[in-house]
Amino acid sequence: MKKILFTGGGSAGHVIPNIALIEELLSDGDVEICYMGTGGIEKSLIADWGIPFYEITCPKLIRGKSWNAWKRNLHIPVELHRAKAQAKVLLQDIQPHAVFSKGGYVALPVIAAARKLHIPCFAHESDFSPGLANRLTARSCQRVFTSFPETAKRLSHGTYSGAPLRRSIFNATRAEARKKFSIPFQAKVLLIFGGGSGSAPINEALRKHLKTLTEKYLILHVCGKGNLVENNLKNYRQFEFIADMGMAYACADLVISRAGAGTVFELLALKKPAILVPLEGQTRGDQTENAAYFQAKGLCKVLKQDFLFTLPQTIEEAFSDEEMRQRLLDSDFHSGNARILQELRQTLQ
Repeated sequence: MKKILFTGGGSAGHVIPNIALIEELLSDGDVEICYMGTGGIEKSLIADWGIPFYEITCPKLIRGKSWNAWKRNLHIPVELHRAKAQAKVLLQDIQPHAVFSKGGYVALPVIAAARKLHIPCFAHESDFSPGLANRLTARSCQRVFTSFPETAKRLSHGTYSGAPLRRSIFNATRAEARKKFSIPFQAKVLLIFGGGSGSAPINEALRKHLKTLTEKYLILHVCGKGNLVENNLKNYRQFEFIADMGMAYACADLVISRAGAGTVFELLALKKPAILVPLEGQTRGDQTENAAYFQAKGLCKVLKQDFLFTLPQTIEEAFSDEEMRQRLLDSDFHSGNARILQELRQTLQ
């Protein structure tokens, strides 16, 4: 049986698209799957899938101009060389027929070691602006698939495929989802979440206006681990985490979230009206670019983090924007799974 090794990590956005592809490959049952990553979020997310996980230690670039960041980054070349050697030993033992990378700092040593061993490599870039790992490894890959058509032109071996999307998010119906969460059928539902670990600014902004908002809407709030608060509001439901986001999406009339590419493409494929709050100051600006791209097409609202105090007004505007809803219904965003898997399977033949 042919074997594919997946890699990618550092954030849920580097892992969930891999899971979308793994989900389909496992359901077909004709390919052996394994994963290589760090002991971070990728390890916990992959654990539920019962596939072999090989852990390596990788250096991560610290963004910023502080002395501590500069001093820490000085060690990257040595640590990267060590990680590459570690990945090479594991790859020689695993002997995969192909490697698929979703980016993140763990991808650098894995792709470098795989190419040294003449293992075919593939990658996917979710964001409009390519991440550092994919920019550095693109020439070592036979194909770098992209979620945005424009991004493919900026990468060596770039090919537009669309975004990998989990099949499970399309399975729920509105009726069964509202039954699961005990939501009256006529209620207008806001679904709010801020990424894998929650978002303190979004949580804080929402809770400042809870009393007013719950008079109009039923709120499903995924606030992140350790961020639950005491409350007795009838129309406010809070969760540290929701495993079945398909059910949560099916409930929602409006979604408020960060602007990670994976989340945005899920919302577009499901044709869900959304208010995107891009993460600022902690990234290269990829979420801001993602949000601006779709705002320009009239497919979402964008609310800058510094303006979260206007959240209630923005929610009202989003609910009353019939043109945005019609543009979403007319849009044609679909899963890139088929295009990516087709090429992987051809390589395995």
